[in-house]
Amino acid sequence: MRRGMVFGLLLTLGLTPASEASAQTYPAKPITLVMPYPPGGGTDAVARIIAQKLEKRLGQPVIFEYRPGAGSAIAAAYVARQPADGLTILYATSTTMAINVSVHKALSYDPVRDFVPIALFAVTPFVLVVNASLPIHSVAELVTYAKSKPGALSYASNGPGGAAHLFAELVKTTLGIEMTHVPYKGNAPALNDVVAGHVSLMFVDPSASVQLLREGKLRALGVSTTKRLSTAPDLPPLAEVGLPGYDAASWHMFVAPAATPRPIVQRLYSEIDSIIKEPDAIEGISKRGFEPSGAGPPDQLALFVRSEIERWGTVVRAAGAAGIE
Repeated sequence: MRRGMVFGLLLTLGLTPASEASAQTYPAKPITLVMPYPPGGGTDAVARIIAQKLEKRLGQPVIFEYRPGAGSAIAAAYVARQPADGLTILYATSTTMAINVSVHKALSYDPVRDFVPIALFAVTPFVLVVNASLPIHSVAELVTYAKSKPGALSYASNGPGGAAHLFAELVKTTLGIEMTHVPYKGNAPALNDVVAGHVSLMFVDPSASVQLLREGKLRALGVSTTKRLSTAPDLPPLAEVGLPGYDAASWHMFVAPAATPRPIVQRLYSEIDSIIKEPDAIEGISKRGFEPSGAGPPDQLALFVRSEIERWGTVVRAAGAAGIE
C-alpha cells in the first residue's frame, strides 16, 4: 500500500521510480558538453568557467565536444538525438533556441519539442556604435540624419539572421528609419569597415569595441539592454536615450534532450544557478563581455524560450530574413 502511494506521488510530480533512481546516482559518468562554436572564443571561455566549477560539484569531468556550423543547428540536431540521461548537454544561444526557427527553411530540430532548458547563465549585450566622423552623437541625431539623407545610412553585421543584423532591424522598425544592411562573413571585417567609414554603424559586443571607443575611432550611442554594463556603467541603455522599451541581447543557456529526468535537470539548474553567483565566476564571465544572468527555473525558461521564438520571429520576418538558409 505504501509503495503504491509513493508511486502515485512520483507520477503526480512527473517522475517515475526509474527516473528518481537515476537522479540519485547522477552523474555516474563524465558529462559531455557539446559546443556549437569553435574553441577559443568567448563562448568557449565562459563555458569553461562554469564547467570547471560544475566538475567539482558533481564529481565527474565535463568533456567538451565541438560541432560548429549552420548557425549552431548541427550541434543542436546532434544533441537532440542523444540519450536523455543528463550526460550530454548543449551550449545553446538565442540563435539556437529562438532565431533559427524563423531563419532556417527546414530546421533539423525543434527547440521546444526536442529540448528541456536547464539554466540560462549569461547574456551578451551589444553596443550600438557609429563611425566617429558622422555627425551622430545620439539616437535623436541618428533619426534626424536618416530622415534628412534618405538612403545614406548603412549598417554592418556578421551575416543575415545574426544578432547584429536583427538588433539593427529592430532599431529601424522602432524608429521608422531606413538603413541598408551590409552583411559580412565575420564581426572583425564588419567592424573594420565601420571604423574606416565604409559603413555607418553596427551593433557589436562590448569586448570588441571598447578599445576602439577609447581611441575615438568609434562613437557609442548606447547599449542594447535595459541594464547597464558592469564593465561600462556610464554607457546608457538605448531604452533611456530615445528608444523606449528597447531591450535586446544574445542569451546563453544549457539544454538537454527533452526526456531527461526532471530531478537531473533540477540538480543541474541548482548547481549552475549557484555557480554564476560566485564572485570569481561573475568576474571571469564579465571580463569576456558577457553579463552573468539567470532567468528562473527550467519551467520558467521553457516559457521564456517560447516567447523569444515569437518575438524574434516577428523581427526576422520584418527584416526579410525568414527562410533564407
